[in-house]
Amino acid sequence: MSGSDPLSLAAHSFLRGIDPRTKLIVSLAASAAVMLPLRPLAIFVGCYAALVLTAGIARHAWRHLSRIGVLLGVLFAFDWLFIGLPFAFLISLRLVLFVTAFTMVFATTTPDELRLALESLRIPRRVAFAFATACCALPLLESEWHAIREAQQARGIYRGDSGMKGWRGWRERLGSTVALMVPAIVMITQRAWSIHESAAVRGFESPDRRPRRQNALSQFDWLLLGGVAVVLLGVFSIP
Repeated sequence: MSGSDPLSLAAHSFLRGIDPRTKLIVSLAASAAVMLPLRPLAIFVGCYAALVLTAGIARHAWRHLSRIGVLLGVLFAFDWLFIGLPFAFLISLRLVLFVTAFTMVFATTTPDELRLALESLRIPRRVAFAFATACCALPLLESEWHAIREAQQARGIYRGDSGMKGWRGWRERLGSTVALMVPAIVMITQRAWSIHESAAVRGFESPDRRPRRQNALSQFDWLLLGGVAVVLLGVFSIP
């Protein structure tokens, strides 16, 4: 399988050479760090940002953040207005870290590498395959959704927000949504069936199936894990 987003896979990042299990552990540690209070959280976010910049995946992290930019701004404004500025920074930093925590995994790991890593962690084969396939399919489904919408607009079926109000506007929006959803569901079903057939042909259900390669942690993996552990111990010890 190809990467979760082949056009944006950070092929030149040093994280490409890191074991996927290491990246999963670091991402889980970043997710757990959202529980920190403001001061240690800000220090951890700074360290995590330095890692993201050094690894050359800042563009990928920014793409994820840009999708919630409006929500982040609204939450910050409301928290500042009704509670206080420190609380607004705390919630914003937690949300930023939570959204970007797994960027290093999805930006530098192909679905096949992720599947093998999950299987080596004793995750059931079906679960690992489904998770890796979903990571690969989401960007593709998003592009197909845009293609369907553009095709419907070219045919005059989907008009977006026509500005009509009341019952007629609601009915028109519902019709446009149905016009998008029906072909999208058909395409998703066809793709899921083709993936199932491809996996069956390749002996996915065979009880004697063995992975073609085994993952092993390198010295750099242990160095990265040790550095993350030191940072976590340091920030958790901050009062």
